[in-house]
Amino acid sequence: MATMESLIGLVNRIQRACTVLGDHGGEGMSLWEALPSVAVVGGQSSGKSSVLESVVGRDFLPRGSGIVTRRPLVLQLHKIDGGSDYAEFLHTPKKKYTDFASVRKEIADETDRITGKSKQISNIPIHLSIYSPNVVNLTLIDLPGLTKVAVEGQPESIVEDIENMVRSYVEKVRIISNFLVERRHSFICPRCFENK
Repeated sequence: MATMESLIGLVNRIQRACTVLGDHGGEGMSLWEALPSVAVVGGQSSGKSSVLESVVGRDFLPRGSGIVTRRPLVLQLHKIDGGSDYAEFLHTPKKKYTDFASVRKEIADETDRITGKSKQISNIPIHLSIYSPNVVNLTLIDLPGLTKVAVEGQPESIVEDIENMVRSYVEKVRIISNFLVERRHSFICPRCFENK
C-alpha cells in the first residue's frame, strides 16, 4: 500500500509541474495526458459538484445556475494522519485554507482571473489539494458541464469547446478500455477477429 501512495504522490507532483510549465493537455503530445486521473463528466447542473463534495465531506465548490465550472479543477486528495482539514492552491503557494468558504471564493476568483466575469471557459486548470484524515489519496478532475446551447455572453462554439475539453480528458481512457475489451473478447472468442 505504501508503494501505491508513493506513486499517487509522484503523479500529483508531476501534474503540478506540468501545470507550472504550461502543459495542460489537449494540445498534441503531452505529459499531462499520459498521467492517470479520474474525470467527473456530466451535463450542466447534473450534480457533479455535489458528488465531489460528498467524496471530500466538505462544501467548497462554487454554486449557481448555468455554467459555474468554467475551468478544469484538478482536485488532489491527500489522506493525513489526524489533524484538521485544510486546502492549498498551486497558484497561492504556502497559503493554507482552513475555511472552506474561502476555498469556494478562491476558485471563483481564480476562474474570473483567467476567463473574466463572462461565461467563457478556459482549459487552464486550477489545482486544489485537500488534506484530510477523512479522504483517500485520489486525483479527480471537475470539468465544465456539457451543454446543448450557448447562452448570452458565450460564443456559439461553447458546446463544441466544452465537448472538446471533456474529450481531451477522457479520450485516452476510451482508447485503453477499447483495447482491453478487444483483448478480453479475443480470449473469449478468437474467431471473432479472424476476418479483421
